[in-house]
Amino acid sequence: MKNIDLTIFLVGLNASFAYDDLSHNKDASQSHTVKGTGFGAENAVDGNTATCMRTEPIGPNSPDKTVWWKVDLGGVYNIYSVNILFKNYDGYESRQQGRFAGFSLYISNTGNMDSSSLCYKDGPELPPLNFSTECTLSGRYVIFYNERLDGVAYPVGYEVVAIVYTELCEVIVKGCGKPGVYGSNCNIPCPNNCRYSTCHIHNGTCFECEAGYKGAVCATECPDEWYGFDCKQQCSGHCRDNVPCNKVTGQCDKGCAHGWYGQHCEQRCVGHCINNASCIQANGTCDGGCAPGWIGSFCEKECSNGAYGYGCVNNCSGHCMGDSPCNKQTGHCDRGCDPGYTNASCSKECSSGTYGKNCTKKCSEYCLHNKSCNHIDGACTDGCQDGYKGNICNISCESGRYGKNCSHTCSKNCKTCKHTDGTCSCYAGWSGPNCSIGCTNSYGENCQYLCHPLCANQTCDRFDGCLEMLEHSGSNQKEETWTAGLSVSIGFNALLLAVVLFLLWRQYKKVHCGAIISCWESSLYEKSTRIDVPEPTYQELVVKENPYQNTTIN
Repeated sequence: MKNIDLTIFLVGLNASFAYDDLSHNKDASQSHTVKGTGFGAENAVDGNTATCMRTEPIGPNSPDKTVWWKVDLGGVYNIYSVNILFKNYDGYESRQQGRFAGFSLYISNTGNMDSSSLCYKDGPELPPLNFSTECTLSGRYVIFYNERLDGVAYPVGYEVVAIVYTELCEVIVKGCGKPGVYGSNCNIPCPNNCRYSTCHIHNGTCFECEAGYKGAVCATECPDEWYGFDCKQQCSGHCRDNVPCNKVTGQCDKGCAHGWYGQHCEQRCVGHCINNASCIQANGTCDGGCAPGWIGSFCEKECSNGAYGYGCVNNCSGHCMGDSPCNKQTGHCDRGCDPGYTNASCSKECSSGTYGKNCTKKCSEYCLHNKSCNHIDGACTDGCQDGYKGNICNISCESGRYGKNCSHTCSKNCKTCKHTDGTCSCYAGWSGPNCSIGCTNSYGENCQYLCHPLCANQTCDRFDGCLEMLEHSGSNQKEETWTAGLSVSIGFNALLLAVVLFLLWRQYKKVHCGAIISCWESSLYEKSTRIDVPEPTYQELVVKENPYQNTTIN
């Protein structure tokens, strides 16, 4: 049976005889190796079908669920086919087929299946133990992979529960051993712009194009704004002056547009460079430093609240409206100032005599010692002048109070009390600055009226004056005395008036008159009416009516 397998294997080789064996004695590796000697990965590429590689078993009853084996061809080649001779045991061909069933073949340039191309996927039929498939791809690594995962229902014939070994006796990869050629004799050069200088081994079409080209034979240059392998990548669109990017690299050969950086100008400058300069294309930093209000390697961090300016080294005034932060570039209080402060940064106190929001309010004129008030709330720092109270000394003392802080009480005898010093306008019967002196020989408000001399028993009420006049007998004598005094006073004043008139007449005669008679006639009677006569010096008394004045005395 082994001889039959070997014969079939050799026949398969003849079909690709014109191509080179790319895998013979090349470096091989595998996921794990069964214990013992003589089961290494290299056995599958040594040209000896009697030596085979073997891995640890996989499946539900094994800790391993997957297995892989790969060969490194040493370079990227155009591949034609892959031939695999699986291990066979007499009488156990079906079991061996069930062990190998479901495998996959991958071609890779990196050795990683994630970046590889699938060459072949087995199933659901069981594979022949002498397996061959065309694989017209290009690559450096050929990878064999299989798995027996828990919970997966595999087709009938697949070995799952039993021990599942992987045993490859020989793997032959056929293709052109010379890079950059194709054809049955490997003598036709691949198109110039094929990536890795590899192409389809039959027709010469490129698997991939070099950067900057596209098309079946990579003869077409990338259009503007596209670049890279097969022109599959789009330019960032941020090259300076809208120049198209390099079609090979995608870079902006003349630099990035303002505000962009990176190898392909694909990253926006995150910072705020001084004088609105663009960041450095290589790393996005600001070569000349940060604009006011920003810090950090990329000038991307705003100043913390309370700081502003270049390098955030300046402190805000602390008097912005409602504890709001100042503008981090200028230090200005954009929302305005707290009461008591002014200018753009709210760093200046209100000028003397003003206070409050925007310094528009004027201090009270009743602050003690005429000192200026507090610039914030208008409070008079030394207190109020006498007669005023309140935080800003704008409230007069209430009625009945006066003095410092309105702490004094006006006299009860005051009709009106001045709130500053307590001076009074007195009720009837009282006089003095605070109305504490009772009237004597006088009466009425502020004792403004003299008592009448005919008050009975000289009892003059200080509030209302005489309450009762004298009896008739007594009053007659006093009245006569009072009348006589009045007559003397009138006579004296009349005599004084006559003397004054005479003296004035004589003076006038000397200045204006030529004749005594004419002067007399024209001056005495005509001019005398212009002489100012002094008022009498006596005080007219108000005499109450005598209730007995009409009584007849016998």
